[in-house]
Amino acid sequence: MTKKVAVINDLSGFGRCSLTAAISILSVMGVQACPLPTAILTAQTGYPSYYCDDYTDKMEYFRAEWEKMNQHFDGIYTGFVADETQITHIFRFIDTFKSPDTFLLVDPVMGDDGEPYPIYTPSLFRQMRKLALLADIVTPNLTELCLLADADYQALTSLRSPDERIQAIGELGQAFCQEGPDHVIVTGILFQDTDGTAKMGNLLVNPEGCSLFAFPYIGGSYSGTGDLFASCIAAGIARGYSIPSIIRAAGDFLECSLIDTVKEQIPRNDGVNYEQYLSLLLKIDK
Repeated sequence: MTKKVAVINDLSGFGRCSLTAAISILSVMGVQACPLPTAILTAQTGYPSYYCDDYTDKMEYFRAEWEKMNQHFDGIYTGFVADETQITHIFRFIDTFKSPDTFLLVDPVMGDDGEPYPIYTPSLFRQMRKLALLADIVTPNLTELCLLADADYQALTSLRSPDERIQAIGELGQAFCQEGPDHVIVTGILFQDTDGTAKMGNLLVNPEGCSLFAFPYIGGSYSGTGDLFASCIAAGIARGYSIPSIIRAAGDFLECSLIDTVKEQIPRNDGVNYEQYLSLLLKIDK
């Protein structure tokens, strides 16, 4: 039977992110994506101009109608949220549909480069942290992990030794795991290898330990890379793949996509040229 994942996120016409990324990734990996839009935008918010149709008041209709249909989901996957009301709707959705065999993956889109996004009021932050603690898997970048774990981003990134920095990030992730999630995958950790090569790493953290999955740093920062990565994780877990195997496959997929994106000089806001590399996700070693 086809696996189903409810994806709670916005839909942007341009930017190759959020639901656009999730639906294509889950579909190619053999998982039915059931989108619950939190907003519909002409383009993602990094563009200088866009129109946003807020769907906060419509989220409850999705939950209620899907409950009438007696739907069951193998996973629930949440991304960007705009305010506390949306998280309240997500909590109710989880109460309705999360069963012992339903995983919850939270991609806490909160900030980057050491700074929270401007919308993050203290009350929204508290609600997002509460949501992340309910999750089975959380996929923060380093900024978001520091926000969730109340850690000093600057102190962490100032550690000169890559080994010391990775160890400190792992300890931070493990402390957060002790509060709730089974796994934390810290994405986009930039560091230099022993030979001076720039690498980008994703650190898998759980109470038992940490594993670093590193790939060549291609350069640039693009819309939607976090969404693409989290979508690979959600689809892979739904299919029963091991988390390390999914992280490796997602890394290879994103590496190829980013190489092509840089080569074609794609603007940051336009996102990553990933479509022609979706076939890399068709076969993953469990």
